[in-house]
Amino acid sequence: MSDVYAHRPTRFFAQLHSNKAGNPAREAYCAGFEVEEWRCTALADHLIEWLADYALKEDELKVHHGNMYIRLKEAAIRIYTSDKYKKRGEIGEIALHAICREFFGTIPFAPRVFYLTSSNDVVKSFDLAHVRTIDGKSELWLGEAKFYEDTAAAVKAAISSITEHIDLGFLRSQKLILGPQVSKSLPNYQEIRDLLSTQTSLDELFDRAVFPVLIAGESSAARKSKRADDAYKAEIETELVALSDLISASGLASKIKIMLIYLPLAAKSRLADEFDKRLKGLQP
Repeated sequence: MSDVYAHRPTRFFAQLHSNKAGNPAREAYCAGFEVEEWRCTALADHLIEWLADYALKEDELKVHHGNMYIRLKEAAIRIYTSDKYKKRGEIGEIALHAICREFFGTIPFAPRVFYLTSSNDVVKSFDLAHVRTIDGKSELWLGEAKFYEDTAAAVKAAISSITEHIDLGFLRSQKLILGPQVSKSLPNYQEIRDLLSTQTSLDELFDRAVFPVLIAGESSAARKSKRADDAYKAEIETELVALSDLISASGLASKIKIMLIYLPLAAKSRLADEFDKRLKGLQP
């Protein structure tokens, strides 16, 4: 692993549920509670902690006390500068990036924001392009994130996006885009490049890929709860299973390996406000 990716922010999310056996596999994480309040501001702070890891390329992550501020500003300007931030999905993308890095040990091989032509563009690509090594072999993680109030609507939108993304023509073009982004310093560099080669069958790519889907949306359990006790965890599991059932009913799991990641929120709009305030504070 590249030295820069060996460093991560201190773990923040609590893992509430994990079932890796099925397809979709199911995971639930939570920001937790403090003084009987959902930790909205702490979550916004943590997402900012991941900003550089999410938005900067590997060679830009060699940060020291003399350049850390400019690096943070460079990362912040790449996210967005729009005032219409409540309709944007970067919060979900950064959360997906953080959870995959922290809990699954993935490392990015193609930062999503690298494709931007301006800081307000919406990128038509996977929301996450990571890799991890399992038993000496590379496993590609090609993710989708949805940051919605309505979690059922978020799943429906995710299903639509993934269906488009696994289309033959889209994936062929993505291989041409993603392949050259792979850093030679990554473990199994040549193996990853071969998987993304135009000569490699998409069937082989599907066999070696996981498609994580993060749903960050409002939860009735998170809104009414005051602590992450057993009753809260049980309600979150019920919500998680309902989301998983929607994905199962779509038939996508018969084509690809899906990892459903649920991040329950007590107040989506408030989180968007708190994140935007911190992001704009770093921008010129």
